[in-house]
Amino acid sequence: MITHIVMFKLKDRSPASIARSVEVLKNLEGKIEELKSIEVGTDVLHSERSYDIALVTKFESLEALGAYQVHPEHQKVIAHMNEVREAAVSVDYES
Repeated sequence: MITHIVMFKLKDRSPASIARSVEVLKNLEGKIEELKSIEVGTDVLHSERSYDIALVTKFESLEALGAYQVHPEHQKVIAHMNEVREAAVSVDYES
């Protein structure tokens, strides 16, 4: 199993902006066969070093993660997040 985590810091950190991006990310659920699980959470501390949104997804293999990366539904999400994010960091690991 591969766990893929991405954290996003948004340009507009208002609750409405964060909620919209959370909705966009959650909309991936059930649309990509390779995506075995998805969890989206928002930061509750709001510290200076905090990111606004965390995305945690799981895949059967690196190949499945690769298929997810190029899937048209994921590409739509990437386009949205590229517009609204100030920064993003990620980590992928075997789980």
